[in-house]
Order: sequence, then C-alpha cells, then structure tokens
Amino acid sequence: MTGTPLGVDVLTLGETMAAFRAPAPLRLGGTLSLSVAGAESNVAIGLARLGHRVSWIGVTGADEPGELIRRTLRAEGVDLTLARVDPDAPTGLILFEARVGDISRVTYYRSGSAGSRLSVDDVPAAFAAAERKPRILHVTGITAGLGDQPYAAVVAAVDAARAAGTLVCLDVNHRQRVWSVERAAAALRPLLPSIDLVVASDDELGVLSDHPDPVAALLAAGIPEVVVKHGGQGATSHTKRGSVHTPARSVPVLDTIGAGDAFVAGLLSGLLDRLDVADRLDRAVTTGAFAVATRGDWEGLPTRAELSLLDHAPGSAVR
Repeated sequence: MTGTPLGVDVLTLGETMAAFRAPAPLRLGGTLSLSVAGAESNVAIGLARLGHRVSWIGVTGADEPGELIRRTLRAEGVDLTLARVDPDAPTGLILFEARVGDISRVTYYRSGSAGSRLSVDDVPAAFAAAERKPRILHVTGITAGLGDQPYAAVVAAVDAARAAGTLVCLDVNHRQRVWSVERAAAALRPLLPSIDLVVASDDELGVLSDHPDPVAALLAAGIPEVVVKHGGQGATSHTKRGSVHTPARSVPVLDTIGAGDAFVAGLLSGLLDRLDVADRLDRAVTTGAFAVATRGDWEGLPTRAELSLLDHAPGSAVR
C-alpha cells in the first residue's frame, strides 16, 4: 500500500514479534518454523483478509526479524504508513513449544525490544486528518502492559479516538507473564469511560471490575457492549437491551494460539458490515474456529469468500 488509505476501517497498535515454533520441547532440539505473531497484528491480518482497510502502528528493529514482520504485514494488506523502524533496539522474539496434545508453552524475549518503544509520538498522525480517521480503534491489555511508554501510547490513542468520534474496542487479553491482575486493573480501569466495546474471556472480567457480576457493573458504568468469550462454549454479547449467546463451531482443535484475536477480527468485521448482534457473533466464532482448526496465530484465517467453508460437512471436498 502507498500512503494511509482514506477512510481507514480499523486502527490498531502494539508489538509484533518474530515467532519460532517447535514441534517438541526446545530442550530436545530439532527444527523450528519461523513466522510472526502479535495480538494486534493478528487482528489486523484477520480484518484485511475479510476485505477491510486496516492500519497498524508499531515499532520493529532494523534487523531481519523486523523486515520479516514488515514484509508479512504488507503482503497481507495491512497499511504500515504509521509503523516505525528503531535502529537502536532489536525486534522481539516469541517461542512456541508444542508440549502435549493441543497445549503449547510460550516464552517471550521482548525486554528492551523495539516494540516496547512504542510511544505517544507514534499516535497523532493517525488522527491528523479528519477524512482519514479510523472508524474503529482496537487496543489490548498486552500493549498497555509492556511499559510506561506503550501504555501512554494506548492512552493517547484512546483519547484521540474519543475526541474524533471513533469507536474504541478494548480486548483485555490479560497475560500473567506481562503483568499481574492488580497492575492490569489499575491501568485499564481508568480507560473504561472511553471504551465502547469490551472483549474478555470469563476469567479476565475481574481485571475490569471487582463486582460479583462484572458484566452488569460494566454495563451500569456506561460500557455499551461487553462480549464475553467462553472458549469451547461460544460467546455472549451483553448490552442494556439484553444478552445474545452463540455456541462455538465444532472443529478439530489443532492450535488454540491466536483464536481470541481471530474472534475479535470477526467481531469487528461484523460491526463494520453493520450486522446485527447475532450475526456479528456468528462471524466471530467462525473466524475463531478457523484459527483453532489450523496451526499458527493467523495463517489459517479466512478470506470473506471462505467464511462459509465450515458450513460443509467434515471431510468434504469443496469443488
């Protein structure tokens, strides 16, 4: 892409890392596959494959892993006009080990990474021209937890989006290795008055509220919609008008990494297409199922033409 596309559908910001995957514990040696991974860029790729215009703000190193990330995102149709290369910091690394069954062990090497140098100064250009402002800003708790600078960037983006009338989506995406529940709560709860859509798994709701019924508390506090992911049990959208539940699609589970990001991509795609709540959730659980049934964070995500593939019987040959 050349230049930030007019009328950006979704803007997101965060760290993307070079991702190494091992089919067995690393201590045993063997081969590794190399790709890229990052919650926000996973969502960006998922949305781009569904035909939406997506812009990603992030920082990579002036190294080969950084070039891999930039090359991959460009190839997937994600706009990188607002991305930056830091010549003084390395691109972060993430290691995935297939440990047993569909359970993976994840190790991060991101201390001092280029991605952790995301800052407030990276944000203003995204909202500098009214005709280019994004329809949706997507942020996650992962980026907010990477340090003071990335957190300040998230706050600045949320503030700018609110001022521009852009819908703001927060995926809690809590990672215990990034920060504790207490620290995450202290950072994310102040953002809630500016959030239009919260996405969280059942066990992440406590990050945003101490109330015995956190969904009810969030709605009472003015959040228009809270979408709760229940893993293999599907997802539920809660608004003041009521709740809508959609069961998960039944697919073989090969790799659960990235399923939540795929879900968000489908959900935001449905919002952009002005689908009703039930149809948005259906698209979300469908894109999530594609992620679960294929290996990799984003590699198996569907194009718009492929959304109906899971309607076919298992073992079908689509001719």
